[in-house]
Amino acid sequence: MTTRIGYAAGGFDLFHVGHLNVLRHASEHCDELVAGVVSDEMLRQVKGIEPVIPTLERVEIVRSIRWVDRVHVETVPDKLDAWREVGFTHFFKGDDWRGTEKGLRLERELAEVGVEVVYFPYTAHTSSTALRRALAQLDEIADAARQSPLAAAGR
Repeated sequence: MTTRIGYAAGGFDLFHVGHLNVLRHASEHCDELVAGVVSDEMLRQVKGIEPVIPTLERVEIVRSIRWVDRVHVETVPDKLDAWREVGFTHFFKGDDWRGTEKGLRLERELAEVGVEVVYFPYTAHTSSTALRRALAQLDEIADAARQSPLAAAGR
C-alpha cells in the first residue's frame, strides 16, 4: 500500500477554527500530514497582506497541532516546487477554490504529477480576511477616540 502524504497549505495568520478544520479533515484523509506555512514574504508578494504573526511563530502554532506531522515553510508561490520538496500525494484546500480559475489551474498542474486535489468545506463565517476587517475597524475607532474622546463617546 502506498503512503498517502497530504499537504495543506495556508498563511495560518490569525489562526482560527477554519484553519483547524482544514487540518483536522486533511489528517483524516492521509497517513502523514504536512502543513505548508506560507512565509511572510510570500504573504506580502502573493496576497498583498502584512502578516500579524511572524512566520516562525506561525510554524510553531501549526507544528503544535496534533494532526500535523510536519511543517514545510513555503517561500515560492508554485505548488509544484512545494511538491518537489515535500513529495505529497494529496493536496487539501478549502472548497472556496473549487471551480475557480486558480483552483482549476492547481488541479491541472498537480494532476500532471499524480497529485489529487481534495476540497473541504470552507468556514465562511470565520476567515482571516473577516478578522483583519474587524481589527481594522477597531483600529479606526481607537484612532478616533485618541483624536477626540468626546466624539468617540458619541457626545
